[in-house]
Amino acid sequence: MTASDYTATLARKRMGAGALLSDQFGRVLLVEPTYVPYWEVPGGSVEAGESPYAAVNRELREELGVLVRVGRLLVTDWTPPAPERTEGLMLIYDGGLLPPDQTARIRLPAAELRSWAWCTLPEAATLLPEPLARRVTAAARARQENTSYYLENGHFIA
Repeated sequence: MTASDYTATLARKRMGAGALLSDQFGRVLLVEPTYVPYWEVPGGSVEAGESPYAAVNRELREELGVLVRVGRLLVTDWTPPAPERTEGLMLIYDGGLLPPDQTARIRLPAAELRSWAWCTLPEAATLLPEPLARRVTAAARARQENTSYYLENGHFIA
């Protein structure tokens, strides 16, 4: 078996990259997509041949219309397969503080995003799917503790 034959047999995983953006009050920025019935962090799918870091920077420009200096990786979360999707790796990077002048320049692509909001972590937990709420909470904790975490479906792994 050649290396390319072997590579063709390996599992393929979805990858997504998002950013934890905060305001001066410690709230996190969430976006409301038009294509799913729940909110998300700004970010999206990593395209073929694209690094997760490049993807999160691209997605922030496309989704918010503002340039953000994305920092370090806060969370890597393995998500199990579900009937409508394959397993995946979801990454959250530190988007830092978005000051009021940049916040005022947010422009959403109407076909993709309905709205955005600053939310406390408890508010975010009511808008996000449970695994994503756990992921965002872990990302906020990782930022505060100056570390990074590995999760599975939003749960800490010992």
